[in-house]
Amino acid sequence: MTDERFNKAGLGVWVGVVCNIALAVMEGLVGFLSGSKVLVADALHSAANAAGLSASWIRGRAAKHPLPDGHSRTKAIAAITVSILLLLLGLECGMYNLKAIYAGIDAPPAAFAFVAVIISIIVKEMIFWSKYRLGGFSRQALFSNPQERRFDACCSIAVLVGVGGAWAGHYLGNIYLYYLDPLAGLFIAAVLIRMGYVLLRDVLPHAADTALRDEDAAELLRTVQTVKGVIAVDELKAREHGHYVIIDVKISVNPRISVLEGHDVARYVKQILMKRFTHVSDVFIQVHPYDPGYPYKNNVDPEHDDHPSLLH
Repeated sequence: MTDERFNKAGLGVWVGVVCNIALAVMEGLVGFLSGSKVLVADALHSAANAAGLSASWIRGRAAKHPLPDGHSRTKAIAAITVSILLLLLGLECGMYNLKAIYAGIDAPPAAFAFVAVIISIIVKEMIFWSKYRLGGFSRQALFSNPQERRFDACCSIAVLVGVGGAWAGHYLGNIYLYYLDPLAGLFIAAVLIRMGYVLLRDVLPHAADTALRDEDAAELLRTVQTVKGVIAVDELKAREHGHYVIIDVKISVNPRISVLEGHDVARYVKQILMKRFTHVSDVFIQVHPYDPGYPYKNNVDPEHDDHPSLLH
């Protein structure tokens, strides 16, 4: 994706985030004032959708511009926190609706709840199509995850059936139809629990960094040692983070070369590692002056007074 399309996609995402947040506030207030349990549940679902859109955008930016190790770990912790929050909200929402069913329902939600349901469905459709029109995606990419689209549609139908069915019960004189409202809320609670579970399942395998096997790290070490200008490799740490590898390396160079030349050595080390090993996503290098007093290296002349331009 080009930078222009990436930025355009970002506009579509953030329109979705703002609209979902506004929708969550509206549904929550109307649900509380009208007594509709399913609207309160759908407010939580809208808030979860806003969080999900934000997370997908952050993951997209991370894929385009890999972040340092600490930032990646922070993102993983944040994703785990969000997933646990979704699980807790889903469970709380489920308990809320179960208690309402157990206590008994003696009246349908207020009439203005139905108006809020219609507005909610319209706004959700606008959010969905904005991903296509503002996001710069193809029609195939738009429908690349039909399961998520199906769950969103089911939630909209559940809200409509819950509130509409309760009002149908009012006009038909059937009080049992009042229970459609909290039953629909139970369905949305299940969707929230599923969202939290899926997010947790996806992020846990990539949450922790693990050290590479010794033979893999040794191959990286040998590659750095062959780079012209590197006198010694003081330390090399390579960690797997999800499907990619992050390397921290400390190298020693001729202490009499310029800072610019030392920077060029480090830049070449990074380039050759990322070119030769496609699974390496980033390399962080510290450059130190080599101590010529070490007995196992004698290619630096301590009596040489001028400042050579050669790296060795």
